[in-house]
Amino acid sequence: MSIHPTAIVHPKAALSEDVEVQAYSVIGAHVQIGPGTVVGPHCVIEGRTTIGRNNRLFSGTQIGVLCQDLKHREGLIGRACIGNGNTFREHVTISASTMEGYDDEHRVTAIGDHCLFMACAHVGHDCHLGNRVIIANGTLLAGHVEIEDNAQLSGLCGVHQECAIGTMAYVGGCSRINKDVPPYMLVEGNPARCGGPNTVGLRRNGLDGAARARIKAMYRIMYRSDLNTTQALHEIEASVEDSEERTHFLEFVRKSIRGIVK
Repeated sequence: MSIHPTAIVHPKAALSEDVEVQAYSVIGAHVQIGPGTVVGPHCVIEGRTTIGRNNRLFSGTQIGVLCQDLKHREGLIGRACIGNGNTFREHVTISASTMEGYDDEHRVTAIGDHCLFMACAHVGHDCHLGNRVIIANGTLLAGHVEIEDNAQLSGLCGVHQECAIGTMAYVGGCSRINKDVPPYMLVEGNPARCGGPNTVGLRRNGLDGAARARIKAMYRIMYRSDLNTTQALHEIEASVEDSEERTHFLEFVRKSIRGIVK
């Protein structure tokens, strides 16, 4: 274990043998860090935080810090769970979950594997992010945001609390997201509008021509017909070939609480 003499690591913190902690970082009592993880200078890791293998924290990163929800009761220690192979660039902040009580274990801020958080991004309390998510510089997620695998958010976006962003979706820079972003779609603007399927992202994620054609057909029915959302869902179910993409798109839209970006 390589811990710089100026770093402050609580004796109760559980760090794997090959974890590196650089100058002036602070690690709290309830923290667990897996092998191969590098904690850069001036980082703070607090709360009941678990960090997996081979993560990289650049200078100023803060993970598991006290959330900014004013309803959070003083003295309760929130949770954050970080997977493997993630990169947190300079001054990224990840808030711990809110807590109704110490036994409320379902409350957690959770991040999957192989995600990239560019400089000054923020993930609010109780957010759940999947795998291979990219959050660009200065983008801010309010509390309880859900982001599925392989979604990408460009810089300086703001995401309203309790919004969901579907798999392989792309959010353009400086967008305001106050409704759910359906899977496979590209949205941008203030307020955000859907501009079509995320064609580049679909190809990069290995979807073949037939799958992309099905997604394009769903886009046309949902966004370019005269049907309302409920009617469009019925038409997609009736006219688009059954597939994993169709099933996921239908389930995502049907369970949306805030409504989808149109």
